[in-house]
Amino acid sequence: MTLPRDRFRASLEETLHQHLTIAHPVFGLLLDADNPQPRFLQQVALQGYQLTKHFLTYVEHLFFYCPLPRHKRRLLHNLYEEETGRISKTRNHVKLMQDFLLAIGIDDETRDAAVALPTTQELIDYRLAAVKDPDRYHVGAAAVTIASEGQNLEKLGSESRDILFGRVYGLEPRDLLFFSVHQVEDITHTQQGLDLVADLCTTEQMQQEALYAVAHTCELFYGMYEGIYQEYLAGRLLPA
Repeated sequence: MTLPRDRFRASLEETLHQHLTIAHPVFGLLLDADNPQPRFLQQVALQGYQLTKHFLTYVEHLFFYCPLPRHKRRLLHNLYEEETGRISKTRNHVKLMQDFLLAIGIDDETRDAAVALPTTQELIDYRLAAVKDPDRYHVGAAAVTIASEGQNLEKLGSESRDILFGRVYGLEPRDLLFFSVHQVEDITHTQQGLDLVADLCTTEQMQQEALYAVAHTCELFYGMYEGIYQEYLAGRLLPA
């Protein structure tokens, strides 16, 4: 049966929080202050960059196809910030990620030569296919505005990723703006995504598809980290 709107919204949020990816061993390895792993951090960051390069495309499609005027305006603000950084008084979000890569020792040539691992590409493709299909708009919205935006809200204990990366690797706040900006903005974006998907899904089938999209997208994020971790265990890291 179709859930009441507010109960469905709560189910979406519960599903997000039941699929935490920061519990993956990758983060324990990266954030061990007694044994920093700068080369492994580079490897993880380059895969994260593959995601960042596509995020504006996701939001563009969600904005273009959005059938609900109130939510379309919200997506426009999200799009504007992704492209310009003016709301956060920073810069284009891809540029912020590039700044982080430079800060951890990745030059432009290495950055541009990097490619997505199969598990990273699977996550990219799943979201891209969903947002490009108007008939699956609710699936794309759930995958991007809830499951993906929600990734940046995860913490270890009470500390966010930017604080932890800064302490373990001696990075300055300006180097970590990509993470600190999203740590703040994605609280709002995730709540707006929950509202959007709750308003969109008016049938039991749509609700079930959206709940699956949230869980599956989180699982694909976990799979991406597992793919990176397996590369590490196999000794396939960037050259020293």
